[in-house]
Amino acid sequence: MSTRSKYVLLFSFCLLVSVGQSQKPKPKRAKNIILMIGDGMGTAQIYAGLTANKGKLHLERCTYSGFHKNQSADHYITDSAAGATAFACGQKTYNGAIGVDANHQPIASILEIAEKNGLATGMVVTCSSTHATPASFIAHQASRSLDEDIALDFMKTDIDVFIGGGRKFFEKRKDGKNLIDSLRAKHYQIANSIAEVQKVKTGKLAAFLAEEQQAKFSEGRGDELVKSTEVALQLLQQNKKGMFMLIEGSQIDWGGHANDTQYIMDEMVDFDNTIGKVLDFAAKDGNTLVIITADHETGGFSLVDGDMKTGKVEGKFTTTHHTGVMIPVFAFGPGAEQFSGIYDNTAIFDKMMQSFQFKVK
Repeated sequence: MSTRSKYVLLFSFCLLVSVGQSQKPKPKRAKNIILMIGDGMGTAQIYAGLTANKGKLHLERCTYSGFHKNQSADHYITDSAAGATAFACGQKTYNGAIGVDANHQPIASILEIAEKNGLATGMVVTCSSTHATPASFIAHQASRSLDEDIALDFMKTDIDVFIGGGRKFFEKRKDGKNLIDSLRAKHYQIANSIAEVQKVKTGKLAAFLAEEQQAKFSEGRGDELVKSTEVALQLLQQNKKGMFMLIEGSQIDWGGHANDTQYIMDEMVDFDNTIGKVLDFAAKDGNTLVIITADHETGGFSLVDGDMKTGKVEGKFTTTHHTGVMIPVFAFGPGAEQFSGIYDNTAIFDKMMQSFQFKVK
């Protein structure tokens, strides 16, 4: 073979490899997507939870991981509203925005898009259902502080299941409206305790487990998140077209704001136990994509000592606010491979849309 022929052959091979690499196959369609957000959960919070659990986490069962960049449209450091809106709607916005863009215009969320495509939808949180993260998936408001307006936005959707706190924003309102009565008129079953939640076997469910914010895990909430998630999965999977569900371990963030290491550890272990239940469901189902991440890190938390045998950690904090570090993303199930690498937080919306094979307008 001549030298020229060798060069031509080598060039052709390189071109073939290049084309093959650029034409990545589309991710396998997911029938169900469950997005789990550990609010305020950075790598130190995760490792503190692992230590508290004496060296193991259900989170480790995830097959792919990556990182997202989370600055908002107007700040280097995001808040939960802008961070959750990026996940839910795929656009950067200003801190405090709920489901609207930087110009205050409403943006359709992945939950709303799933609903319009005939899927079941739900959310389970350990805060008020009107709080920043859950609100960003269902409401469109200029400010996260507008809890009563956010509650009204729940009435504009057909979300199948929502479980959290915030009863007063639906019932004891300044405008005199009783939205719980309105929910009953829309055929929701209303639950005011975890025992009542567990009695619901079919149909729509709106559960209010606190007047405003739920208690800490260590102060009486216990395993409500795990139990609520089990009920939500049972209800939502009855839709044969599939489901989208948001689950938030809301109070990991509050432990960071309080600079309370034990608070963080308790909430992390509770969140991870919920992750375990979800991964069990996904592994058995085979058509469920599970995504686990956080909106931001809280507290500038670091671990300066610990003991895996005793589950003890010595933690230090640099702030009582959020920080600007990249946040880990973990994924399991069909399409999980697309969550490796480093990308903007808005890409999580894009990847969910691709996994559902929904058309982007």
